[in-house]
Amino acid sequence: MGKGCLTASKYFLFLFNLIFFLFGAVIMGFGLWLLLDNQSFIVVLSNSVAVKTSCYILIGVGAFSMLLGFLGCLGAIYEIRCLLGLYFACLLLILIAQIAAGALMYFQKDTLNEEMSKIVTKVLENYPGNNSTTEQAWDFIQRNMECCGWSGRMDWSGNMVIINSSQLLFPCSCQNISLVSGNFSDSGFCEAQTPDWPVYDVGCASSVENWLLTNIGVVLGICLGVALIELLGMVLSICLCRNIHTEDYTKVPKY
Repeated sequence: MGKGCLTASKYFLFLFNLIFFLFGAVIMGFGLWLLLDNQSFIVVLSNSVAVKTSCYILIGVGAFSMLLGFLGCLGAIYEIRCLLGLYFACLLLILIAQIAAGALMYFQKDTLNEEMSKIVTKVLENYPGNNSTTEQAWDFIQRNMECCGWSGRMDWSGNMVIINSSQLLFPCSCQNISLVSGNFSDSGFCEAQTPDWPVYDVGCASSVENWLLTNIGVVLGICLGVALIELLGMVLSICLCRNIHTEDYTKVPKY
């Protein structure tokens, strides 16, 4: 590799790792937001150990990506072979982990759906209609996705408020606005004349699945783009590492 190509690869790898560092900061910030924000969807699933663990994993992955980006920048700009080799190995491990996680989620999707159903059913059974943070989050989901319950409206049948009302009360956020007229509430409970509620028939699980199917191209494009970027970083790092024959540690600033 000529000196010009080597220099171009070095600075291109530095720029790539700077972006990678910022990407890690975004992932860590997203994980912290999910964990701490009282208005996010995570509030609905706050009793799930698996979901909280996922948030901590996001935070850990973000922090690790930031560290990896920093090491890559340092290795590229100061031409340190050991850091470039470590960077290549870490990127390879991340790529393998992403493929394994994607395969696991695909083959365990029925188990994930069952776990989500249990969590949401517990939330609905304990829904008192007091407009708490958890209730606001679930009302927002049902209202905007035009769905009722996780599997369907019958998920609400175990709620004690509804049972005590002889099935005449129903969640207002489930209300199908095409079947009612006049003013109506979008949270808490509303009263129906008969147990045949004027609500959406579809469950939120189907709505989420339909959204994913509609946007599958975008989701796959993002996943493929991330994988290609990681492969590019691996190629650049190994090429730069192979063409650095001597290491000048005097370039590295000493503090």
